[in-house]
Amino acid sequence: MKGLHIVAVLVIATTLLVSGIVWTSMNGRQPSSPSPSATNTPTTAATYTYNVVHAYPHDTSAFTEGLAYANGKLYESTGLYGDSTLRRVDLQTGNVQQKKNLPAQFFGEGITVVNDTIVQLTWRELAGFVYDMNSFNILRNFSYPTEGWGLTYDGSRLIMSDGSDKLYFLDPVTYQSDSHIQVHDGATSISNLNELEYVNGDVYANIWHQQKIAVINPQTGQVKAWINLAGLQGSIVFSSEEVLNGIAYDSGNGRLFVTGKDWPRLFEINLVPSS
Repeated sequence: MKGLHIVAVLVIATTLLVSGIVWTSMNGRQPSSPSPSATNTPTTAATYTYNVVHAYPHDTSAFTEGLAYANGKLYESTGLYGDSTLRRVDLQTGNVQQKKNLPAQFFGEGITVVNDTIVQLTWRELAGFVYDMNSFNILRNFSYPTEGWGLTYDGSRLIMSDGSDKLYFLDPVTYQSDSHIQVHDGATSISNLNELEYVNGDVYANIWHQQKIAVINPQTGQVKAWINLAGLQGSIVFSSEEVLNGIAYDSGNGRLFVTGKDWPRLFEINLVPSS
């Protein structure tokens, strides 16, 4: 249902003795016909693989939906009804240093740090929470009209995903959306945008059920690069929902962290251009 599908259509006009091949590519939640311009707008996105710098322990009961790193501390949001949490985690050991349980009717999703607060989304409850980052006390809540998936902060705006091909920009004071962009690679719409991280002017996005990260220009929605993380989890076999999810960036030291839902490890990686 997700992934890259290549369809080759060979059209033979027997009376005119003319033949042609049309290639189209598609990526999204459900297959659809490409626009006429798709065949004329190939991807210009760069591709990267990775080197693992360090593998840290990660709680295998943490169904990771959001990840953030700020002021030398790692924060994590976990999902599932009745088991959703906000956590501060020791990077070196994976131990949970502080935890707040969400009420059972909420499914925790993306988080980001804004000044001295942590902002957390929920999945289908149309509700977000703002916490004091030290005490984890709830300072306020807010609402939004879509599902909540990923969340990050660019220094002036919150950026949110809802599982579609859109990124929404929210005011960090009112928490209301004032604009959005559609994410695309060439003429191909990129759906299932999940966990987000703002890294040096770009938005990094997990693509649900895919072992890759999209690097997105937040002004245009164009995918600038793809990071192929296939094989990161090694030979461990996961269930269909224990997917790659969770991106955090240590801006002070230039470290990039990634993990997955219920994964036993959290990885610090360097990006390597593909040949």
